[in-house]
Amino acid sequence: MKKIMSIPNYSEGKDRGVIEKILDAFRGKKGVKLLDFQPDEDHNRTVVEVVGEPEALKTSILESVKIASELIDMREHKGAHPRMGAVDVIPFVPVQNATVEDCKALAEEVGEAIGKLNIPVYMYEDNARCEERVNLANIIKGQYEGFYEKIKEAEWKPDFGPQVMNEKFGCVAVGARFHLVAFNVNLNTSDVEIAKAIARKVRYSGGGLRHVKGIGLKLEEKNLAQVSMNLVNYEEGPIYQALENVKMEAKRYGISIAGTELIGLVPVDALVDTFKYYTGAHEFKTSQIIEMNLLEAE
Repeated sequence: MKKIMSIPNYSEGKDRGVIEKILDAFRGKKGVKLLDFQPDEDHNRTVVEVVGEPEALKTSILESVKIASELIDMREHKGAHPRMGAVDVIPFVPVQNATVEDCKALAEEVGEAIGKLNIPVYMYEDNARCEERVNLANIIKGQYEGFYEKIKEAEWKPDFGPQVMNEKFGCVAVGARFHLVAFNVNLNTSDVEIAKAIARKVRYSGGGLRHVKGIGLKLEEKNLAQVSMNLVNYEEGPIYQALENVKMEAKRYGISIAGTELIGLVPVDALVDTFKYYTGAHEFKTSQIIEMNLLEAE
């Protein structure tokens, strides 16, 4: 039986009533399991992680998009995290007996179906039609407000749906990709310009780590600045490298790290790799973890 994971991001992190209605699209559905969800009030965003059989997952994802289109109005949305739609991005990742090709096929079906809802859809990562659309950061540049003009440009014609901005919903990116690790580092400062400067140094587009995307944000509730990162290949760009690079850049401003966040689920190998680095236990194996042995024994 094939199982695929999806990690849709919804542009609502404050209204628990809206969030619960979106989550209902995944709860109690045959062939689908809601694994995790993390609302963030500062980002005003909720990241959902769900796994399921392809057809059942498709049905639940589309139901959640319809719910979001009814309950989220992007004309009124404010939040620290870059966004362009009520459902901002819908990635698909192979999990059990599934391949990247399976995920690409499912992404195409979902993208086409969303387009029929009068929502502009951009296919990204492994489903990208051109090099400019592989990187989500290129697509989302300008955010919701900027898309009113951006979408009119020939090179930014949506892959599905109308070439006109959906004022209430915005637009969405859909595609298959490698499992991404969302890793944030909070700084002992409220100066967001410092966080932005550090993010520029750490991310690949600024000359930093090859598999890191990063931005600087202000966390109003905590009165802290944050370097928010996506590690798009944790095997070649591990968590500890991202953290150590942020620490190194923070020193030039005389500030320290206030804490870190892992958003959503993370592969155990990504954690083991970081454990090895900080403890020096280079021969440590995943099989030494009791819970992993219990899972393998089932």
